[in-house]
Amino acid sequence: MSATLPPLRLVGATVLRDGALQRRSVAIADGRITRGPLPEVDLSGYLILPGIVDLHGDAFERHVMPRAGAAFDLQQGLLSAEREAAANGITTCWFAQGWSWEGGHRSPDAAEALLAAHAALRPRFLTDVRVQLRAETHLVDEGLRLIAAVTRWRVDFVVFNDHLAEAQEVRRRSAADFALWARKLGVAPEALSQALVAAERRAREVPRHLCRLAEAFDDLGVAYGSHDDPDGETRERYQMIGARIAEFPSTRRAAAAARAMGAPVLMGAPNVVRGRSHSGNVAARDLIAEGLCDALVSDYHYPALPAAAWALVDAGLLPLERAWAMISTRPAEVLGLPDRGRIAPGLRADLTVVNAETRAVEATIAGGRLAYLAGDAAGRFLSAGLQARSAAAAA
Repeated sequence: MSATLPPLRLVGATVLRDGALQRRSVAIADGRITRGPLPEVDLSGYLILPGIVDLHGDAFERHVMPRAGAAFDLQQGLLSAEREAAANGITTCWFAQGWSWEGGHRSPDAAEALLAAHAALRPRFLTDVRVQLRAETHLVDEGLRLIAAVTRWRVDFVVFNDHLAEAQEVRRRSAADFALWARKLGVAPEALSQALVAAERRAREVPRHLCRLAEAFDDLGVAYGSHDDPDGETRERYQMIGARIAEFPSTRRAAAAARAMGAPVLMGAPNVVRGRSHSGNVAARDLIAEGLCDALVSDYHYPALPAAAWALVDAGLLPLERAWAMISTRPAEVLGLPDRGRIAPGLRADLTVVNAETRAVEATIAGGRLAYLAGDAAGRFLSAGLQARSAAAAA
């Protein structure tokens, strides 16, 4: 694992701290935010914001398989994805990996291969990278295997998917679209159709299967929720078994039901940036305006997270302090991570340094390690390092 930065004080910037933008310094030492006189880096003209916490991102898939059927080395792809995330200010992230009857790169075999690669890469990651498993509800036969994988690889976040109805509709409506779905997974259309039929046959077993999983996750201390809830009734069923996080509710009714039940609602940052859902679901901006969204995630595009915060500011929906909290403080609270998402003494030194004029992320510090550095900020850090060495030599 790379070494942390030497003790530094970042001065001259505007800092988001205690829910407000303030002109003050931020000191870091031994991977933590601290106090005391330290060598300084002048960051006048910059914003220092809490590091971004991304609870769900599957853009790593395009690093591993940039084109359908064109797979590259798994470890190389995961490292590349982490670097892209860091370049967009993300200091903690979850790679969202499928655990599905669909097969291909969403199969249990693929999930376990990713978990093994992730474990091998942990010493090389510059940021805190974790894995979220997206478990299809109708994969009943693999329930014990899922619990074993969560236990072995210390997975801390699982969401339940039920995309069976969507697959049935695609198969009924268009053979070409169904074949495209299969091609993206890396399986034959016939194999996907057979897997769909097998999943359909297990429908009556799903409720008990989910209850067994929920009980196991409770025992293991795993956070779990649901994905793409279409209505309030679905959210209520998941809430009843303890799946307390509502990820990407597809309608306003589902989001409102989640809020009424006290379930945190996660929406996709690309939805905010584009002003609409790419799949025709509810617009995230509308939910935010009504107070029905708690946090944003990268979904399929890492750059969308910082861009979404600025989009909310520009649209007049939220001030920067509250918009940035939706990608830092609130996600950390949802997953119960009290040591990050804020800037305060004793917490992890997770910082996103943004050029106040261009809004570009120019430095990312994760756990006190420099994960990304570019632009004029690079010159500021390098200059401070040279000055410190010169002073030590003169002494």
